[in-house]
Amino acid sequence: MAAQHRRGGISLPERSSASKPHSNILARITSSPIVSRGKQAASDAAFFSKKLLRSTGKAAWIAGTTFLILFVPLIIEMDREQQFNELELQQASLLGAPPTAPARS
Repeated sequence: MAAQHRRGGISLPERSSASKPHSNILARITSSPIVSRGKQAASDAAFFSKKLLRSTGKAAWIAGTTFLILFVPLIIEMDREQQFNELELQQASLLGAPPTAPARS
């Protein structure tokens, strides 16, 4: 209908052509190299973060289980020996023996 001109009338642009300039600008922006580089950088950062988080979790699991298996029994045994030495000193003082300094190794 826009092709038919009426004499003395005002022709208005069609609605579909009014929305095209906005979509053209939007299409240009989304297809620009800067936006595609930004998307690629964000994707790479997410991939790296996910991999880092996964490997950090694995390392934390290994460190935690190693600590529990190796060092906790050692700490318990050292505490037990400390209590045993204190008990010997207490018994020796009750029996009247002169207090001796515990042997350090």
